[in-house]
Amino acid sequence: MKSSSAMQTLVCSIFAVALTSVPVAAQSQDSGAAKPPLYNTTKQKLLDGKQVFSFTQSKMDIADYCERAKHYDFTWFEMQHSTLEFADIEKMIAACPHVKATPMIRLPDAQEWHIQHTTDIGALGVIVPTVDDVDRAREAAKWSRYPPVARRSSGQGQAASIWGINGINYHQTINDNMLVVVMIETPTGVANAYDIASVPGIDVVIIGNNDLAYFSGFAQTDERYHQLVQKVHDDTLRAGKIFGQANAIYATGPYSKDAYFFQNGPSNDGWQPPKTGVSPNAPPPGER
Repeated sequence: MKSSSAMQTLVCSIFAVALTSVPVAAQSQDSGAAKPPLYNTTKQKLLDGKQVFSFTQSKMDIADYCERAKHYDFTWFEMQHSTLEFADIEKMIAACPHVKATPMIRLPDAQEWHIQHTTDIGALGVIVPTVDDVDRAREAAKWSRYPPVARRSSGQGQAASIWGINGINYHQTINDNMLVVVMIETPTGVANAYDIASVPGIDVVIIGNNDLAYFSGFAQTDERYHQLVQKVHDDTLRAGKIFGQANAIYATGPYSKDAYFFQNGPSNDGWQPPKTGVSPNAPPPGER
């Protein structure tokens, strides 16, 4: 009994110390202290109310990646529908670490080890597909940031050496710079959209346009499809989060209202990728 009581006292003491040793970045969330500018430029543009566009990197090609990444807001590294490995992406990020496009990875799921690898190799954002309920959304948020707000553990990857420069403390700033995006792609996800968007740590909710059409059975030209999109739009804004759509055709026109985050789309400077023999009318790779 004595040892049990002593253990309880020790645990309580450790807990009390932890509560008084919150990192500076976390304290600033409540104290209103000035924060350094975000090095996640895509997140900053979103917070400024601007649309952001990516290119999709689906293969290991350092030269191709470094060239394309000069011209877009962010890189959508595709790991759900490609054979890319974390080691491939790690090498590409390291080859041109401060190129314009923010490195983000679309994962196949929200497992801890997938998100831990994503963050440790230097990606500043995760995109989690097919989020049907709050459980998957909570997993995405839980592993993407350090305590005290989440459960990411400290590793020895290259992230800190890339982003912890010019006096920046990576550990104390990455929580603010991390961008967590979830995709709603099914009628079940649509039904749970408000609860999903309301999960703390979720920053952006986007429509997976192709899959929502497939799962619902409604073509993207069907009014019933647009009613599903409208519900996600309304629920996301009601939860105070940023709304987007995978298909960049919705960046303009009648269904573009309040949509800010897109896969693919125009470059920032008018740059065009080299011609590959693919029809210019062919859909872009990845989610559409």
